[in-house]
Amino acid sequence: MKRIWMKLSMIVTLLIYSIPGTVQASVSVSARSAILIEQESGRVLYEKDAHRVSRIASITKIMTAILAIESGKLDEKVKVSERAVRTEGSSLYLKPGEKIRLEDLVYGLMLRSGNDAAVAIAEHVGGSLDGFVYIMNEKAQEIGMENTHFANPHGLDDHENHVSTAYDMAILTRYAMKDERYKKIAGTKIHRAPNPTETWDRVWKNKNRLLTEKYKHSTGGKTGYTKRAKRTLVSTAKKGDFELIAVTLNAPDDWNDHIQMFETAFSNYDIAEILSKGKVDGIKDSQYKNKIYLDHSFVYPLTAEEEDLVRVEYRLSKPGKDKRDIQNQQIAGRANVFLEDQQIASLPVYYKQEAKEKKSFLDLFKNIFTSIAGVKGHG
Repeated sequence: MKRIWMKLSMIVTLLIYSIPGTVQASVSVSARSAILIEQESGRVLYEKDAHRVSRIASITKIMTAILAIESGKLDEKVKVSERAVRTEGSSLYLKPGEKIRLEDLVYGLMLRSGNDAAVAIAEHVGGSLDGFVYIMNEKAQEIGMENTHFANPHGLDDHENHVSTAYDMAILTRYAMKDERYKKIAGTKIHRAPNPTETWDRVWKNKNRLLTEKYKHSTGGKTGYTKRAKRTLVSTAKKGDFELIAVTLNAPDDWNDHIQMFETAFSNYDIAEILSKGKVDGIKDSQYKNKIYLDHSFVYPLTAEEEDLVRVEYRLSKPGKDKRDIQNQQIAGRANVFLEDQQIASLPVYYKQEAKEKKSFLDLFKNIFTSIAGVKGHG
C-alpha cells in the first residue's frame, strides 16, 4: 500500500497526483453529516456537511474512554454509586456499592455502551460528574474540537448543549487512536469481566457490527443512538499501511455508509511516503551537502491522478562564511510539501552536528607530559 518517492534537489518537485472531487463525487451516504479522514496525516478524503453542529449520542463515550485511559487509574477499583446505577438507557447492570476495575468499566463503556459505566467512570476520574464534564471540555479545546460542547459523559439527550460535529468527532478519534490501549479496547470483539456478586463472569460482546461481522478491515469504533440524535457511528478501518476514520451523524444506513466510504478510499488512494526519515539527498550547497536530515518521515494519501501536483521545497537558512555559524545551529531550515498550491506539511530540517573527537587516556597523558616538559611551549 505504501509508495516511496525520491527527493531530487534543494527545491524538489515530486510527481504525485489529484483530480479534486473525483472520490467525493463517487460517494453517496444516507447520513445528514459525514466525514472520512486518513489517520496518519488527518487528510479529509470525503465530507458531507461535516461541520454541522448536531447531537452525537453515545459516540460521546470515545472522549470518556480516552480520559479514563489517560488518567493512569485503569487498575484502580471503582465503587459504583447509586447515581450511576440509576442512569437510564443502555446499561451494564452494575450494582450499587460494587467495586469494579476502571479498565473493565472502559471495556463495558465501549463494547456495550453502558451509561451506568459512563457515570461511574466520570465520578471516579473527575471526582464528580460536573468535574469530569469540565475535563471533557478542556480536552476538546486542547485537541481542536472547536464546535463541540460536552454536558455529560454518555451522550443522552438530557442537556440541550451537548453537541459536536462529524469533523470534531473525527479529530477526537484520530487523537484517541494514537493510544495503543484505546485501540485495543475499541477493537475488542468480546470482553470478560469478573462479577463480584455472582459465580459467573460478565461477558460483553461489541455492538459494533462492522467489527464483529460486516467488514473485514474494521478495527474498532463506537455506535450511538438516541431519539433526538438518531443513529450515530464512528468507525476505523485498516488495509495495509492505510488507516481510515469514518464518522456519520443521523444516518439511517450507517453500516453501508461506512463500508462505502472505506472501500472507495481504499480503491482510489494509496499511502505515499513523500519524505523519508534520515539524510536529505540532492542538496548542492557545499555547506549543507550530506549534512542535513529529517527526524521523521511524511506520508500522505494520494490518488493516482495527484502525482503531478505534489512538490517539495527545501528552504534553508543562509549562514555566514564562518563554519561555526552552521555547526552551532540545530535546525537548518524546513521542508515544505505542497499539493497544487496548498501547503500540506512543513517539516524541520536538522543539521548533523559533527561529533567531537574523544581523546584517549594515552593522548591525555601525552599532552600532560609534553606540557610539563616544555615541548608545547618551545617546540
